[in-house]
Amino acid sequence: MRDFSGKRYWLVGASEGLGLALAQKLSAAGAELVLSARNEASLAKAIATLPGKATALPMDVGLTDSVTAAAAQVGDLDGMVFLAGVYTPMRAQDWNAADAEAMANVNFTGCIRAVGAALPGMVAKNRGHIVITGSLSGFRGLPGAIGYAASKAGTMVLAESLYADLRKSGVAVQLANPGFIRTRLTAKNDFTMPFIMDPEEAADIMFRHMQSNRFKISFPTLFSWLFRGGNFLPDALYYRLFPPKP
Repeated sequence: MRDFSGKRYWLVGASEGLGLALAQKLSAAGAELVLSARNEASLAKAIATLPGKATALPMDVGLTDSVTAAAAQVGDLDGMVFLAGVYTPMRAQDWNAADAEAMANVNFTGCIRAVGAALPGMVAKNRGHIVITGSLSGFRGLPGAIGYAASKAGTMVLAESLYADLRKSGVAVQLANPGFIRTRLTAKNDFTMPFIMDPEEAADIMFRHMQSNRFKISFPTLFSWLFRGGNFLPDALYYRLFPPKP
């Protein structure tokens, strides 16, 4: 079981929701945290809720210069958790280029920027821990998920490729694919969200996964079977299960 006591972790996208709930778990476990998000005031409020040592490092993962500047300040790390994300519900019929590009830029390219800032130092010392947050929506295309599902699929394949390269090294890579979590992002949805979880519940599952040596977890388990199993269904059946949104 992985021990976080005295370890230094950089949490990217940790000022609210799942990120903040996970930060509270890690802080209680004795980790020293660096929290990053765009909003300095939200970061200050988040750090005030933590029982252990934590530092705010404002950063916009959508901007290369911002990530580069933060990386120059962050110092030595034992681990990084990427949790940043933006979401706008969107059908192909309602394509909004700015929103679609923002989801790709933050959720996927932002992940590449953040991991690229932390990983080289870990590889150099052959020690570290990278955790990437995917989504059940990233397993296969879904109606009304233009931008978001594709960006999450990208982060999931990125994690898989990192694991393929690093699994025999001292750098551990893990992937967590949650379903619906009750946040300001899912509040945008106008449909019933099965198995929706509170951030604290999702953080508990993710924290236990981080303690383990497993590569990947998809949760809630029962709900994840639908998405993981969808990869094996023929198109005609899969798209019957997920009809177009009106």
